[in-house]
Amino acid sequence: MKRPRHEFVLALLLAISPMTLANAEPTPHPEDPFVWLEAVQGDKALAWVRERNAVTRRALDATPGFDATRSRLKSILDSRDRIPLFTRRGDWLYNLWQDERHPRGLWRRTSLAEYRKPLPAWETVLDLDALGHAEGENWVWAGAACLGPNDAECLIKLSRGGADATVVREFDVDRKAFVEGGFALPEAKSSVHWLKRDTLLVGTDFGPGTLTESGYPRIVKRWQRGQPLAEARTVFEAEKTDVAAGAWVDRTPGHERVVFQRALDFYTSQTWLWHDEHLQPIDKPLDAQLHFWRDQLLIELRSDWAVGDRTWRQGSLLITTVKAYLAGERSFQALFTPTDTRALADFSLTRDQVLVNLHDNVAGRAERWALKDGRWAGQPIRAPFPGTLSVQGLHDPQLGASDPLAEAYTVSYTDFLTPDTLSLGDTGGDTLELLKSRPRFFDSDGMRAEQRFATSKDGTRVPYFVVWPKDAKANGINPTLLYGYGGFEVPLNPWYSGAMGAAWYEQGGVLVVANIRGGGEFGPGWHQAATKAHKQKSYDDFIAVAEDLIAQKVTNPRQLGIQGGSNGGLLVGAVMVQRPELFNAVVCQVPLLDMRRYHRLLAGASWMAEYGDPDLPAEWAWIEPYSPYQNVRPGVKYPSPLFITSTRDDRVHPGHARKMAARMIEQGHELLYYENIEGGHGGAADNAQRADMQALEFAYLWQRLAHR
Repeated sequence: MKRPRHEFVLALLLAISPMTLANAEPTPHPEDPFVWLEAVQGDKALAWVRERNAVTRRALDATPGFDATRSRLKSILDSRDRIPLFTRRGDWLYNLWQDERHPRGLWRRTSLAEYRKPLPAWETVLDLDALGHAEGENWVWAGAACLGPNDAECLIKLSRGGADATVVREFDVDRKAFVEGGFALPEAKSSVHWLKRDTLLVGTDFGPGTLTESGYPRIVKRWQRGQPLAEARTVFEAEKTDVAAGAWVDRTPGHERVVFQRALDFYTSQTWLWHDEHLQPIDKPLDAQLHFWRDQLLIELRSDWAVGDRTWRQGSLLITTVKAYLAGERSFQALFTPTDTRALADFSLTRDQVLVNLHDNVAGRAERWALKDGRWAGQPIRAPFPGTLSVQGLHDPQLGASDPLAEAYTVSYTDFLTPDTLSLGDTGGDTLELLKSRPRFFDSDGMRAEQRFATSKDGTRVPYFVVWPKDAKANGINPTLLYGYGGFEVPLNPWYSGAMGAAWYEQGGVLVVANIRGGGEFGPGWHQAATKAHKQKSYDDFIAVAEDLIAQKVTNPRQLGIQGGSNGGLLVGAVMVQRPELFNAVVCQVPLLDMRRYHRLLAGASWMAEYGDPDLPAEWAWIEPYSPYQNVRPGVKYPSPLFITSTRDDRVHPGHARKMAARMIEQGHELLYYENIEGGHGGAADNAQRADMQALEFAYLWQRLAHR
């Protein structure tokens, strides 16, 4: 998985309790008669939601085959033949497993020796369903932060209904029980890090004035075991106008360090080392990311960096020693330098080598780099191609040289028609050991996938993938779903979807995935080309792909649908309003749609580096023309959309989808709307809810796009 920019910002979950805004009735606004729908748990708003949900269920539940599709999708999600992905901690591989008997999941562990077996023996550490039943809560797993590789102490994060906000409780993995009187935090979007066995660094909602305007923790405190949280001592502060304050603790023996950061916005930060109770600022480009690795320092560049007589290109990965860098030296070696078609995806580490994942024309490749005779030398890792490839080191740095997996790594591969595989490799050779493979959930014989290119409005070549069902031809009458995202430097690489295969490909549907600007397929420049004043280029690219599909007779406007979620929901909402004649279906999931107020709703203020500040007239001037909520008009023939959101989404406010639907209904447009009460930003809290929502979406698509 590509590491998100500013990992600690995205790991810092919004520190406002979901209930903070739940019942507050927003102040009426003369330009927004539907602002009352922003009251997440307001009686009037929820009554409206229940009414719309009922309309949608009547329209879609009766679709022929709906129940059978939902059952098949759930069986795929619950399949015991899925690959149990894991996190390594010392001698154990930890996994969260959800199936029909355990819808909320088992947090469990096994050894690598057991994992190699076809049917490993797993040891249950925590049963989420049993815990929720005992405590009368709808707990959803949100992760664990453990002290050390073989220590028992872990901080468990539990979410109510799948919201980003979590309760944090200390847990003993050996006793399989919560620690009585141990560390515990109430529901908030908190960040917690072990400093020592009895000491944490905590960012959370400490009360008035402790959050940024984006709603994230502004303050980090050192919290001792047994000490009331209110008495914890502040060790780091960000500004109120920042996105967040964050911390990172490196407990590698001999290289222990604490790093603090101020996230100035979503892409820029300032960094300090903390030692002997003092903060040492680290000079760096504001939008560069630093990664400490024992005595080495790796630097990811998002902009060109001129150092002396050398300019390092944006998207490069540089390496130097920590000692030299802190002393002011700026001599680097590049482990990766981008080209027009190759971009850094991410990297991970063994004890002695750097594993680099990269995009090569939106397909995955990997390299490993080792220090030899004072210089870093790289070589390719032999792996399948072309598809989505991820190589991740298994080394636990706290084990040091004694780690038996110090040079081991996993290789995962998939593409649209190839089920996922997980293999084990070692930097000492090129041989891969197949650990697990996912079964085929649909018959792909006769299907094919290809990459094509469209030309956008400004002449830019935009790649896209087409996945063809069996016997499909370019005859202009194929039901086609065009999917996109185009934001926050997130790439859309090929993926294998049993649900898509069973409910779409096998029924004759074509899938198209557009790699538009704003994403990360070709590095920071591809992303920055469609941010702020240039955001419209994302929509131009998406429109260009749609037009190319029609021109190349893949499909026609009556059988072309579009889908996207979150920023992708904004994408399909904007394109629906701008070019309604191109499409006949729109699946708009957990979307941003009211770009006049997005920065005032939940985590929205943290995204102004992507979109701009609508309170500034000059910036609203570029946002307003594409904001769907402000541009939908009566009397225009739009494709009847399906809006999907979640009441428990405390990242993108459900008010976006609610208000857009209400405005369109008032204007006389037809639409469907469905809001799941649980699920958070992912839309669903367990496999039953996921299968149900997917079945609703497929039923809608076939109603709108089937050949008649």
